[in-house]
Amino acid sequence: MIKVEVVKEKDLYKKVAIIGHAMYADYGKDIVCSAVSSIVTTTINGCIALDKDSLSYEVNEDGVIISNINGSNTNTLIHNMVSLLKELEEKYPTNIKVM
Repeated sequence: MIKVEVVKEKDLYKKVAIIGHAMYADYGKDIVCSAVSSIVTTTINGCIALDKDSLSYEVNEDGVIISNINGSNTNTLIHNMVSLLKELEEKYPTNIKVM
């Protein structure tokens, strides 16, 4: 299962960790993992395109951790990312959990 941990302070995103594997299908054919990867990668790239100092991120074998989130545009894009991940959770509740 992919676990998405969201940390907010006063409606501002501070950290988002996306950890784990969906286990929906075999490696390379997992549509849930693919969707999560696309959503997260597009969001990070969009934030950096607007302001290269708008966030920090770390990618490792377990997942992605986004931190040092700052700026209203970045906060809006991260909010959109979390909303999309929640929609995915509604369709695949055994494969992704947003907390």
